[in-house]
Amino acid sequence: MRLIVGLGNPGKKYAQNRHNIGFLALEHIAKEHGLPDWRSKFQGHIAEGNFGGQKTLLLMPTTFMNVSGQSVQAAAKFYKIDAKDIIVLHDELDLPPGKVKMKQGGGHAGHNGLRSITQHIGAEFWRLRIGIGHPGDKSRVSGYVLSDFAKADHDWIDTVLPAISKNLDPLVNFDAAKFIQSLGPSKTAKPAPQKSIKPKAPPPEPEEDARGPLQKLLDKFGK
Repeated sequence: MRLIVGLGNPGKKYAQNRHNIGFLALEHIAKEHGLPDWRSKFQGHIAEGNFGGQKTLLLMPTTFMNVSGQSVQAAAKFYKIDAKDIIVLHDELDLPPGKVKMKQGGGHAGHNGLRSITQHIGAEFWRLRIGIGHPGDKSRVSGYVLSDFAKADHDWIDTVLPAISKNLDPLVNFDAAKFIQSLGPSKTAKPAPQKSIKPKAPPPEPEEDARGPLQKLLDKFGK
């Protein structure tokens, strides 16, 4: 059995935050595959399906991001799912918006959801890292991830989430190379256009004086 976890914060206030891309991905999967309505269990919302020959549980922890591990541990313990059979979908600051990578194990890189899960079940779970870009300054990270996606982001979101949903078979069978390839070329957000500055016109070149020496003297003293 597989467990796919989408990370985010519960409530309408956070629904469109960059930090909630994991929730958005799972909601898209459930809708596109016609899964039964979400049920409340394991301090989260769950839905069940079958992908790639694997019975699969979808889980959105409602414990808030910083303690997501409580919900993941409860579900894993009930269904006897090993950490290596768990896939966590989360926002990734170190990838450009719309870029997706998949790996098993590793650190949490300051991500509080991953930190909590690691504390509860270890680090051997799989991570589906969905790039949201970086604000450029560490001091701005918290406000950035807890802000809503910009309008420009919806271009790649509307491409990436359907692609993930459509290609779950290699995902749940941990074929990272095939899964990433199946997503097609990443549609990353284009950088904001820079305001063009019109260069100043160079001063006009002085015209050559074609007058002879005598004419110059006449013009100078003949006035």
